[in-house]
Amino acid sequence: MPVASLLPFTATPNRKSASPTSFRLTEKFILLLVFSGFITLCFGAIFFLPDSSKLLSGVFFRSSSVEAETRTGTVTTREKKKNKLPLFVGKSKREGNLKCTNPLEHMMQFSWDNYKRYAWGSNELRPVSKQGHSSNLFGSLKGATIVDALDTLYIMEMYDEFEAATEWVEMNLDFNMNAEISVFEVNIRFVGGLLSAYYLSGKEVFRRKAVELGEKLLPAFKTPTGIPWALLNLKSGIGRNWPWASGGSSILAEYGTLHLEFMHLSELSGRPVFAEKVMNIRKVLNRLDKPQGLYPNYLNPNSGQWGQHHVSVGGLGDSFYEYLLKAWLMSDKTDEEGKKLYYDALQAIEKNLIRKSSGGLTYIAEWKGGLLEHKMGHLTCFAGGMIALGADGGPDDKTGHQMELAAEIARTCHESYARTSMKLGPEAFRFDGGVEAIATRQNEKYFILRPEVIETYMYMWRFTHDPKYRQWGWEAVQALEKYCRVEGGYSGVRDVYANTPNHDDVQQSFYLAETLKYLYLLFSDDDHLPFEHWVFNTEAHPLPVIKKQNVEIANHLK
Repeated sequence: MPVASLLPFTATPNRKSASPTSFRLTEKFILLLVFSGFITLCFGAIFFLPDSSKLLSGVFFRSSSVEAETRTGTVTTREKKKNKLPLFVGKSKREGNLKCTNPLEHMMQFSWDNYKRYAWGSNELRPVSKQGHSSNLFGSLKGATIVDALDTLYIMEMYDEFEAATEWVEMNLDFNMNAEISVFEVNIRFVGGLLSAYYLSGKEVFRRKAVELGEKLLPAFKTPTGIPWALLNLKSGIGRNWPWASGGSSILAEYGTLHLEFMHLSELSGRPVFAEKVMNIRKVLNRLDKPQGLYPNYLNPNSGQWGQHHVSVGGLGDSFYEYLLKAWLMSDKTDEEGKKLYYDALQAIEKNLIRKSSGGLTYIAEWKGGLLEHKMGHLTCFAGGMIALGADGGPDDKTGHQMELAAEIARTCHESYARTSMKLGPEAFRFDGGVEAIATRQNEKYFILRPEVIETYMYMWRFTHDPKYRQWGWEAVQALEKYCRVEGGYSGVRDVYANTPNHDDVQQSFYLAETLKYLYLLFSDDDHLPFEHWVFNTEAHPLPVIKKQNVEIANHLK
């Protein structure tokens, strides 16, 4: 779909004079009447139809108030005021006729249809070569895109596609295999995706599969400290760590990004063991000295000692900090330990890692053995949204300061996009040698459809309603359409500074789970998955707040 097709539709008046004897003009007049009637129908539906979201899906975003009952998994939706988006009129693949199509629903439909056509059951799609793809993160486990996309399909009201995905999960999602998988990736994508699908739809198959997979992951915690292995064989239960990770260490962002899902597994199964495992991780961390109050990225699961002192709020560290804050929010703000750990960590990050460039851009550097590397990763750009999300509960009336900091990080990350040829952000960008927010190394210039910058735009919009965040999000939509869309789906690109795209031929599962979902929510009303009821895991899977009366397990373990 060309970018122009996503721009607001404008009718061009017919400037030719009409002739009463011309049958061809009469034919045009009739067609104009039909088309005018169709447009009138679209807009009239706003006022006269009780549930017009399918018909109006491209003129306005559907917006609803979603309230989850944690015990039953039921959801009620209430149609609310719609937000305007640029109009796209096109053919519906499902209905085969002219209809109004929401641009982001259209992008999701295109991504999903091509995955289903060329890679159904595989973990991911190769959209250029039009075949399935899998990385070593999943071993021989299948269906990552299906499970990752479940809640996005449901939220966008693509119910036929959701039912097809549900059927695949019921019939084909199998964990009884000789497969070595990444505990972290399988947890955030598969466990998180199944949990979210259950809470949104109430379908028992998702609860059952989530608990079954959670039980398969428990052997990863069989270490002297209880700090889990990074890799686990689902059949044998034998675990190990990545060989490159600082003398066999576990990674902060991996063992620190289990808490939300495992607390919900205990909630849904009635088995405290899941909550016990993640609460033990905190006990280990609380016993350790933190250099400058910071958490190094590597921890040896045998000795319980830090590995090399490398600290990052991007890759290897990022979602550990996110889960400290979200553990507090998900507990209905009863997890005071999680809250304290988060704000203490943020204070140390601000003191030791956050810097301002000579050009006035605020960035989060990396710390290696006491020395700063003035580099910021695309992954780090989630931090703007995280800081905004936590600003309200900050100590010493720091809400205003933290919102300012979040806005500055959002601006820096937008600049990393704006300073490229494709208006898409590089994997990492630097602030040294006169360079600001630009990638200087070839192996940092790629873009793999990552969501973190869009994620921060969404949070900043929700908290400020500053229109620039929607404008920046729309710029990203246009860039995705122009440079990442290919005949068979959406692909990452190898160099965002090039004039023409060199595609990497992978449609990442997180593109459907996160990037498109965060864009959709950026343009929806605030009461569509409201933050007081839902907390998003690091793969953008919404999990309901566990109300105060349901936190006996967590309180018992502290």
